[in-house]
Amino acid sequence: MAPAHRDLADIIITDELAKRASEPPDYLREKLAFRDLADDMADNPKAVLPRLVRLAMEACGAESAGISLLEHEVREFRWFGLHGALAAFEGTRTPLDYSPCGVTLQQNAPVLMKHPETVYGWIRSAGISIPEVLLVPLHLRRPAEDGGAGTLWVVGSEPGFFSLEHVRVLTELAAFSSVAIRMIQAEEVVQAALQEQEQLTREMSHRIKNLLAITDGMLRLTARTATTKEELVAKMSGRFLALANANQLVRRPFAHDTISRVGLQQLMETILKPYERVSTKGLDVALGDHAINSMALVFHELATNAAKYGALSRDEGQVSVGWSIHDDRLEVTWNESGGPRVCQPETRGFGSTLIETTVRRHNGTIRYSWLDDGLTAAIILPLSSLAR
Repeated sequence: MAPAHRDLADIIITDELAKRASEPPDYLREKLAFRDLADDMADNPKAVLPRLVRLAMEACGAESAGISLLEHEVREFRWFGLHGALAAFEGTRTPLDYSPCGVTLQQNAPVLMKHPETVYGWIRSAGISIPEVLLVPLHLRRPAEDGGAGTLWVVGSEPGFFSLEHVRVLTELAAFSSVAIRMIQAEEVVQAALQEQEQLTREMSHRIKNLLAITDGMLRLTARTATTKEELVAKMSGRFLALANANQLVRRPFAHDTISRVGLQQLMETILKPYERVSTKGLDVALGDHAINSMALVFHELATNAAKYGALSRDEGQVSVGWSIHDDRLEVTWNESGGPRVCQPETRGFGSTLIETTVRRHNGTIRYSWLDDGLTAAIILPLSSLAR
């Protein structure tokens, strides 16, 4: 029976290995085993680690074996590929700074411990008794570069169980394990990249279809109101530029799973940059790629009208754009001042139609107020529609 409690120095007995007798090595058996593992690694790398752990247990005559992989972000080990008496603990997490595996990586050498449950309370709480455990470090790169990827370990059924021959075998298997882990990770990276590329292709196809639909609508409506080809070109050029600038904001980095969100403030600055005497103010709101295109068209049209007929057509004219959030709605106020007296037009041109249909498409509303020195437009949009 193990003592109730010991210090760490009392349970590390690695020095005893040099005093114990070792069985003669069976190199032929090892060669055949590694050859079979190499064949498995080429066909199915993920199946190699469980088989390798089982081979470690059989080669050492241990009662249990496993691999502890270090997850650096949370500073914990995760038990993987367990065989034997401890197989039920597959997936268990153990702390880096309070475990036999942590000691092994710290020493960067094989470690032999007796009854680690007398020091580590989490082992004792699980009701596990470990007469001896032999651990060797795993590395994915050079030891000085990666700080250790985990450990390969075997549990003996009685004190005095392991010898230097077991250390040699386990070290060889640990080196092979490291190669298998690198292959698994490389395969996962390739698969992730392929999935990322496929997703990006689908997204780009979808966005191109949307842009073509928007372009088709703009061409049809603009053609109805333009009297000359020069007027058609001038109107369409500005609208295409607004769409192009908006789409430059939609980025999808390969390192992430989602399109990087663009804020309303950044969109306003991009679309309104060509115009002087325009100020913007409001809490930033994340926009989806559909909303980016829509909002770009809306505020491009408002700015164009202000420059042609409104406040920006005079040197003293000003435009202020402010927005806030109320009850899951975005409320935007476009306010022109210092411009000529404007009246509500008798007929709606393409720009006004485009603004209203775009806002309605996002389940929003727009209300105009025609003032003595300018125009005020109040736009209300559900936040949920802006996320798309």
